Amino acid sequence: MIETLQALAEPNRFQIVELLRGGPRPVGEMVERLGLRQPQVSKHLRVLRDVGLVRVRRNGRHMFYRTNADAIRPLHEWTKTFEQLWQHQLGRVKERAEAKQKELEKV
Repeated sequence: MIETLQALAEPNRFQIVELLRGGPRPVGEMVERLGLRQPQVSKHLRVLRDVGLVRVRRNGRHMFYRTNADAIRPLHEWTKTFEQLWQHQLGRVKERAEAKQKELEKV
């Protein structure tokens, strides 16, 4: 999972994964949408492919890239642990705010 986080820490690679959330895309479209040169996009795609975040499918001369949900799932599971922590913390904040409100209503 460390390799996945390191790959996504690079802003251009993060943008590529964000772009691929909308579905498979050819390299040329990513070049146009991201405003990067084709060799840059290809380099980033290679890194994302090496860590398993994207998959490639050939259709004739065109290569279509898409996200790999199986590789993203561990990140989702990991971030869910933080969601549980924040929900607990927000619950405590809510309890304090409600207690303070009751205290103010007594005055």
